[in-house]
Formats: sequence, structure tokens, C-alpha cells
Amino acid sequence: MNKNLRKAVIAGNWKMNKTRPEAKALIQELLPLVKDADCGVVICVPYTNLETALAATAGTNIAVGAENCHWAESGAFTGEISAPMLKELGVEYVVIGHSERRQYFGETDVTVQKRVRAALDAGLTVILCIGELLEQREAGITEEIVGMQTKAALGGVSREELGRIILAYEPVWAIGTGKTATAAQANEVNHYIRTVVEKLYDKEAADGVTIQYGGSMNAKNAEELLDQPDVDGGLIGGASLKAPDFAAIVKAASR
Repeated sequence: MNKNLRKAVIAGNWKMNKTRPEAKALIQELLPLVKDADCGVVICVPYTNLETALAATAGTNIAVGAENCHWAESGAFTGEISAPMLKELGVEYVVIGHSERRQYFGETDVTVQKRVRAALDAGLTVILCIGELLEQREAGITEEIVGMQTKAALGGVSREELGRIILAYEPVWAIGTGKTATAAQANEVNHYIRTVVEKLYDKEAADGVTIQYGGSMNAKNAEELLDQPDVDGGLIGGASLKAPDFAAIVKAASR
């Protein structure tokens, strides 16, 4: 982390977990553990938990995000939620382009870019996920893949709007598998992503953008990962569902 240049953010991605009573209980357990955090703290929860999370975190240092949004403001898109709907509810953040959306639900670089555009237009802050498959890493094309995903998703995003984008490098092979990129691997790719941003905008913009690492970051490995100069926080999956574990990661980012 380099807090002199950019904000560190720890965001929990709950995925498809927790009923409303369970969500309320988890947040109530988490609140006192992270109240003194010296980093951004975000919980991205299922749509059904958004109102519960917003009520439970009102007046606290925890911000609430959604796990996806559609690119249209409204229309015949059964089962989808638009960015203006999230904004009206009081949501501040939205995760876009997660590998599970790409892998299971047909998300492409084109639809990711459209969703990013819609979220920015609605006034949301985007947590934009990028990352390579195991076979792509083994083929030595990690930089080509993450570079392409970054450029595609940021298409049409102004320098000013970049201030409402958090990039999250999530190697697909390390999500939910228990495998984690080494601290050096995470920093290497995050640094490369920053060079891509610099080419798209300028060095000041690249230095200022928050780039998280996601992919089995947990209470045990968070400190080593966050010690890396280009790792500015984490997008946390499984560990975000356990208040003590998530709080330990927040503590590591608050040093």
C-alpha cells in the first residue's frame, strides 16, 4: 500500500450468502471491530440484503455496495437491477465484472464496459474486477488478458470519472480455491495494471487509482499481501462472512 498516493479499501463480497437476519447479525458483530479503521470499509451484499445493510450501517464507517447492476436504466430485463435503482436505495458501490459473472452468466468485456458506464452515470463507485484463468497464466499471457480487460472496461471513462473506479485484480484460479497468488505475483500484476492506466491517462491518475487484490485473501496472508506497494486493499470473498477474519484484514490495511 502507498497511502500517501491513494486510498486503501477493503471490500467484502458476500456473494449469494446470508438471509436478512443473518446479514444484520454479521454487520452488528463487525461494526465494533472496524470502527477505528484507517482504510475504506465496504460490504457488497446480495440485493435482498441491501436495505438491511444500509439500515444497519447508517452513521458508521462501513459503506454498502451491490454485487452487480444492469446497463439499462429500466426496461424488459426480467430479474435484473439497474444502477439508478441502487443509487436511489442509497447504495454507494457496485462490483462489476467479477469472474463468476463472466464464467457462469456470460459476462463479456463488452457488457462489463456497458455496466461500468451505467454505474458511473448513476453516481456509483465501481469495483471493477479483472483477472486471468489458470491456463492463461500458464500460457504466459496474464498481462495481455488483464491489460485487455482493463482497457475495454475503461473505454469512455474520463480521467475525472476514474476517481470513482477501484480496480480489483482477481486471478480466477485463486477465487474460492484456497490458492492465492504470492505477494510478489499479486504486486507484479497490480503494478502492470497501473502501467496500463498510466498509458490510458497519465502517471498522476495511475498513482491515484486504488488497485485491490482479490483471490483467497484472508486473515493469515493479508498483511504480507498488503505490504506490497501496488496492493491497495482487497476484495474479500469467504473471509468477509466471518466478522473476526474480515476485521483482521481491515486491521492489516489500517497500519
